[in-house]
This record gives sequence, C-alpha cells and structure tokens, in this order.
Amino acid sequence: MEITDLITPSSIIANLRATTKRQALQELARRAAPLAGTSETTIFDALIAREQLGTTGIGGGTAVPHGRLAAIGRPMALFARLEKPIDFEAIDAQPVDLIFLLLTATDAGAEHLKALARLSRFLRDRAICAKLRGTDDTDAIYSILTDRAASHAA
Repeated sequence: MEITDLITPSSIIANLRATTKRQALQELARRAAPLAGTSETTIFDALIAREQLGTTGIGGGTAVPHGRLAAIGRPMALFARLEKPIDFEAIDAQPVDLIFLLLTATDAGAEHLKALARLSRFLRDRAICAKLRGTDDTDAIYSILTDRAASHAA
C-alpha cells in the first residue's frame, strides 16, 4: 500500500492550530469525518481509545494516531502540519508538528499494519520531514508526499 492510496489533496491540512494533543485529535477527527463518511465523535473515540494503549508519537516531531472503524470502507489518511509543535507524549519526549492520521476498517488486520508501517517509515526520513516543515502550502505538501511515495514504488 502506498501513501497515494491513502491521501488526496483534500486530506492535507497545512496549518493545523492546536495547543494540546487532545485538541489536535479533535480537530483531525472533525476534518476526517466527512472524508471517512462517519461521525467526528466515532473517529475521536477510536483515536482516544488507541492513545490510552500508548502514545502514537513516534519520535522526531512526528505522530501517527490511528483507529479502526466499522463504518469505513477503505483505508484513508490525513496529513497535518501543525502551526506550532505540541506535547504529544512522544516516545522521545519531543514535541510533535507532523501528524499522519490513519483510519481503517475494524477487520482490516494486515492492511492496517502495512499502512501504519508505511506511514511510520515515511516519517522517519529526516529530509522529507524537513521539506514538510519548510512549507505551509497544501499543494506543495501533497507534492512532497506523493513524490516520495512514487519514488518508493519504483
């Protein structure tokens, strides 16, 4: 599964305003709801339930909050670049400013894990993260994300 299978230009948030982890998750759930075809509350509850198991802040200023939903048809992601880094209780204790939100079906199993691994590997690339942090233009962010995905597909 490639990143281009998960995102569209409408799933990019170039300047997400949030001052707390909870606020960021609420805003991501609000923005994901119409794209996922389910309620904001359903998405937020799934994200909070997952965070209670352990942080999805993977280090290096990045996070991959994720949830499984009965009402979602296909895996989808949102990418958000925060205006200012926030405490996300990340494993390295560093504030987070780049977030990939992943939503999959409840029974996605291996598909969920493959998508999660793809997004996590992507966010470990420091050069790509620097490019993402260097722009607040939605089209430029989408281009960075899809150019990188295309180079991995080759």
